[in-house]
Order: sequence, then C-alpha cells, then structure tokens
Amino acid sequence: MLRKRIEEGILLGDGAIGTLLHSHGLQSCLEELNLEQPERIIDIHRQYREAGAEVIQTHTYGANEGKLRAYGLEEQVVAINRAAVRNARVGAEGAYILGTIGGVKHTGAMITTEAEREFMLLEQAYALLEEGVDGLILETFYDEKELIRALRILRSRTDIPIITQVALHEAGLTQTGRYIEDVFAELFQSGADVAGLNCRLGPLHMIESLTYVPLPQKGHLSAYPNAGLPKYVDGTYVYEGTPEYFKDMVNQFANQGVKLIGGCCGTTPAHIRAMKEALQQAPVLRKEVERRNIITIAEARSRQTGNSLAEKAKEERTIIVELDPPKTLDTSRFFEGAKALKRAGADAITLADNSLASPRISNMALGAMLMRQNIPVLTHLTCRDHNLIGLQSHLLGLASLGMNEVLALTGDPARVGDFPGATSVYDVSSFELISMMKQMNQGKSPLGKSIGDATSFSVAAAFNPNVRHIDAAVKRMEKKIAAGADYFLTQPVYDVETLLRTYEATRHVKVPIFIGIMPLVSKRNADFLHYEVPGITLPENIRQRMDCQPQQAIQEGLAISKELLAAAVTMFHGIYLITPFLRYELTEELVQYAKIQQEANV
Repeated sequence: MLRKRIEEGILLGDGAIGTLLHSHGLQSCLEELNLEQPERIIDIHRQYREAGAEVIQTHTYGANEGKLRAYGLEEQVVAINRAAVRNARVGAEGAYILGTIGGVKHTGAMITTEAEREFMLLEQAYALLEEGVDGLILETFYDEKELIRALRILRSRTDIPIITQVALHEAGLTQTGRYIEDVFAELFQSGADVAGLNCRLGPLHMIESLTYVPLPQKGHLSAYPNAGLPKYVDGTYVYEGTPEYFKDMVNQFANQGVKLIGGCCGTTPAHIRAMKEALQQAPVLRKEVERRNIITIAEARSRQTGNSLAEKAKEERTIIVELDPPKTLDTSRFFEGAKALKRAGADAITLADNSLASPRISNMALGAMLMRQNIPVLTHLTCRDHNLIGLQSHLLGLASLGMNEVLALTGDPARVGDFPGATSVYDVSSFELISMMKQMNQGKSPLGKSIGDATSFSVAAAFNPNVRHIDAAVKRMEKKIAAGADYFLTQPVYDVETLLRTYEATRHVKVPIFIGIMPLVSKRNADFLHYEVPGITLPENIRQRMDCQPQQAIQEGLAISKELLAAAVTMFHGIYLITPFLRYELTEELVQYAKIQQEANV
C-alpha cells in the first residue's frame, strides 16, 4: 500500500517525460504516444524504474478533453489515459503507479468554466481509476483554488491516495499571493495525502519555499523541482541543472520534511539515479521553521486629479472620444484633433491599443504627451500583445505616469491585422486583466508580491450590445463587474432600438455605461463595419441611408449619429464617440451637439 510505504520512509519519484520527449525532437500531442508509440513511453518508464524510482507517474499530464481537443483527439480521453496506465505498469514493474492529472486553469490555458473543468477532471480521473492506479497526482496547478476544488471533487469519489502539487511563480507564494504553508494546510484539511510543489522552480527556490512549511500533523510533503530555469537554444529549451547538482540538493529536501521527491521539467533518469545514490532513508521528525517578515502594503497614493471617469459619469453626463494613434510618426493631426476635442468639451481622449491588430504609435507614449498638455486620457490595454510580464510592466508604467484610466480588452486576434502570422499572446483574458489591475490597486502584483505604493486604476471594460441574446451579454458584463470593472464602453450602436434594448437590459447595473457612437463616412465604410469587423452590426436601413454621394454620405453619417446621441443622452450618462480615420472634425461636431442635448435634458 502506498500510504503505508510513505509512512515508513522517503520515496523517490520519477522525472520529466514531456521535456525528455521534446529533447528527442517530438512536437505533436505527446499524450497520444501512449496509443501510437507505446514502446517509447514504456522505455522511459523503464529507465526511471531502473534509475531507482519507486513511484511512477502516468504520461497523462495533458490528457484531458480540453487539451486533447486542440489536436482533434477529444474522443480519445479514456483510451489514452487507460493506455497510459498499462504502459506504466509494463515499463515500471513493481513500482507504485500514480495517475497524473494536470491543471487546466493555469496561466495561458484556455478559458473554461467550473462545470467544464469538473467534467474534464472526472472523465480523466475515472479512466485512470478504472485501470487500477495506486494513487492520483494533481500536479502543476498554478491556481490553488482550482487544485483545492479538484481535490474535494475527487476525494468525495475515491479513497485512494491523492497527491496535490502547486506550481509557484515566486518562492513561497502562489499566483494569487497566498503563502504556501496556508495552502498546504487547506489541502490537508480537504483530504490530500500529500501536498507539495512541482515545476517552475529549481531546487534552490523550492527548498526556500519549504523552509516556511511545518511538518504536517496529518499527511506528507512532496517536491518535484525543475532542473533550473531553461534557456532557449536553437529552438529548444535547455535545462542546466545537472544530475550532480540534484545529488547535492536531495538531502536538503529531506531535511525540510519532504517524503516524496522526484523531478519535473528538464530532469532525466540520470537525475533520479543521482538522487537515489545520495538520498538518506530516514525522514526527519522535527525541523526549524523560518518566520516570515510580513509585508505591509502601502495605502493607495492617488495620482488622479479630480474624479475618475466612472465617478464623474455617476453624477453627470460625461463624454469621452476615441482618437486612434497614428500608424506613422506624423502626429500633427492627432494632436490637433486632441486639442480641438478638448476645447469642444470632451472629458477625456481614449486611445486604442493597436486596434484591429494593426501596429500604431504606442498609446502609452501619446497618452503621456497628452497628459503633459492637461488633456485627460483613457488608454486601452489588450491581452493580445502582452504576456504577463509585459502586462505588469505596462501597468506599472501607466501608473507611474499618472494614467489611471484603463480599458481592459482581450484584443482582436493577430490574424485579422497587418501581420496575420504574428502571435496572439493571451496569457490572460480581459476578466483576469481586470482582476490584475484591482490587485495592483491593493499594492500587490499578480503573484502577491508587494509593488510598493498601490496603484489607482479606474478600470473600464467592453460590452457589446449588438448581439442576438442581450441577456447573455449582460451576464458577461456582470462577471466583469464581479472581477472589478468600474464602468463600461460599448461597441458602436447604430439604431435607437438597440439603445432601448440595452437600457432595459442594464437598468439594474450600478456602474456607468458609455454608449459607443461612431459616425459613418461612406457606404463602403458602413459595409466594412457590418460585414468584416467583429462585434459591429448595422441595420439594413442605416446601410441604405449611407448609399449616396460621398459628401452627402458624410452628412448622412453625422445625422444618424445625432439621432442616436439625442436618444442616448436621455438614457445614459456616458457617451463614447469614436473618431473614424482621424477625422476629428466629425466627433468635434458631435461633442458640441451632445453638449447641447445634455443641456436640453437637464
């Protein structure tokens, strides 16, 4: 029995399979190899067993429906997981076999609901259990809430041992900023037999994390470190943590009370063999636990002058105007427009972040220049162009410049823009970006680390009323509010009926909504927006009205916008005007018209 064996002494686990296969040049769905090339997987298990591993994990880290779907293998979940258990049994005869289940919700993963994650978890777990694993290992969970939920779901359905392992970005702290010793305590309370760490960190920082963790009264600790941080060489990730280094470090893990020790990314059978040679067999019975220096987060130091746009829109009608940053270094017309719009009465200029995935001058740079001219700005920030590192850096930059109004967007995919071969990052979604900014407003980074002074972001989010089922769009809006959104900007609206429908559907919403209105300039412009731009729909009668001579079309576009403005100001405090093609004279006229309408409706 696995439980009895781990009570008796320290167990040695295996090392990486995925990075080992990658080092052999394999790049396809690695879990499919359990069916297509079982002899290759069996051989790796055999190598780890011969190196001294007593505990072998199945090659099923990504063998859930969601991840396999990317390869068209979603119907093969059960077959792949069951084959993986058989391969482990054949390759590692006499070893304890753990059914491996990886985290789904971690950074960079697909966006899933709790119900979807539960389905994927149970489908995979049942396949592993039916094939007779000795235990389950839930590993590489960056989100400890997902891990705890998965543990509770499985513990209610099986009595076999469950090992739970968190992946950390920062030594001792989870992605949400919790101390690892507190997470371990909750895992044990929720039924984990073993709680530990794996992936991301090398031995040194993983040991540092464990120094704050007391020996558990019930349950055991585990550690599966990476072979250090990887470097990228000729298209391949190379790990430099040698077997000799792991041999030197293994007993430091044992001295921290770890009872199950293995390796993660970059480790090989040679690493396990080296640890086997040096590992002491007697577990420690007591340890000195390091005391933490608790960090006090500073109170927010506001860099805003006056109220935020959200606060202002709660009290009075507020107008913001979008002015796209230029695609070239000729910025003269842009700054002319910004000044004219401010004179006309715009409360802020809002700057898109490479809209439609086409590169433009940095909106942070232009925003800072506008701020120096006392023109308030609202900058857009997309998840498409920035990984988590870039997002945090960008937000810190905005905060340091006093640019506290930010619209959080997922962003149009790169394939729609000027460089269709470019990579869309999407480490996080707009929901997570909103939460990230709110966490920075508490003085903490996404990893829970202090950033010194807290930021003062007022967070805007996007809302699309041009949908068939407005209720579904409102539910999405409510989720963004729950994440921390302070106000909303809508996609452009082109008929009064949609305005009324939006007003009725959002009357219960307490945060301000800025209704988007963008003047049309031609029939071609109208058709492009309707047929080719995601999230924008134009009624047939509007497109017919724009079917006229060029100069007349401009006036007709303004007339349509004024009709919408006249209706919008009676229902919403926020107006969001979008300038087409830097033709700021059009939105300047609309700002002036909106001011007249506001005064008429006071």
